[in-house]
Amino acid sequence: MIGKKIRLERIIDRNSHKTVIIPMDHGVTVGPIEGLADMRTAVSNVVAGGANAILMHKGIVRAGHRGTGRDVGLIIHLSAGTAMSPDPNAKELVCTVEETIKLGADAVSVHINLGAETDKEMLGQLGQISERCFEWQMPLVAMMYARGPKVKDEYDVNNVKHAARVGAELGADIVKVVYTGSVESFVTVVEGCPVPVVIAGGPKMGSDEDIFRMVRGALEAGAAGVSIGRNAFQHKNPAKMVQALSKMVHEAASVEEAAKILKG
Repeated sequence: MIGKKIRLERIIDRNSHKTVIIPMDHGVTVGPIEGLADMRTAVSNVVAGGANAILMHKGIVRAGHRGTGRDVGLIIHLSAGTAMSPDPNAKELVCTVEETIKLGADAVSVHINLGAETDKEMLGQLGQISERCFEWQMPLVAMMYARGPKVKDEYDVNNVKHAARVGAELGADIVKVVYTGSVESFVTVVEGCPVPVVIAGGPKMGSDEDIFRMVRGALEAGAAGVSIGRNAFQHKNPAKMVQALSKMVHEAASVEEAAKILKG
C-alpha cells in the first residue's frame, strides 16, 4: 500500500496528520461563482495561505495550474450534477481514476447523497471507484451527505454518523461530512468512522468567527481537518482566511488567535 501512503502524505500533513482541503468544484454545480472566475488566481490565493490540497474537476486542472510557487496536493472530483437538473441530488460519474492519474492527481473524490432518489446508483459508483482506487493505489475522498425526500435534517447526528460510516465501509480513505453543531454530537461521528473525518464548510456563513467556532468544535471532537470552499475562496482575503484555518488545524490555534491572524 506504499503508493497510496505516499499520495496521502501529499494531501495530509505528515506532522499534524491533519489537512486543509479547499474544494473548487462548484463551477459544474452552479457555474463560475465569485472567487472562481480566475482559477489560477484562486489557487494561488489558497496556496499562499497554506492549503494542503485543492479539489477540482478534470477540465479545470490546466486553468488552475500556476507553474510557479509552492506545490499543493491535487484532488480530482469524479462526480457531477448541476443545479438545473430535475434532481440536483443525483450525481453521475464524469471521470475515471485512470484519467486522474494522467492528470497528476494525488487523490480522487466522489459525492454521495444518501436518501436521494438515485442513492443506490451513487453507492454503486462509490463501490466501483473504491475498487479502481485500490487497484491503482489512489486515495479516495468520499463526500457523504444525507439529502433527499426521506431526510428531514441533514445535520442530524444520526444521519451524519450513518453517512460517514457508509463512506468508510465502502472503502474511502477520507470521509467528508457536515458538522453536527456540537463537540458532543460530532464525537460520535468520529468514533463511528474508522477513517479520517473532515468537515464541510457549507454555504457562506454569517461571520468569520462562526466559521472558526465550527472548525474549533470539529477539531476538539477529533476531526482530521476541514474541506472548506466558499467560506475560504470567497473571503475578501482568501490567503489570510486559509492561513487562519491552517493555524487552527495544524497548530491548534484558538478562535481568538485565528481572528487575530485574519485581521493582522
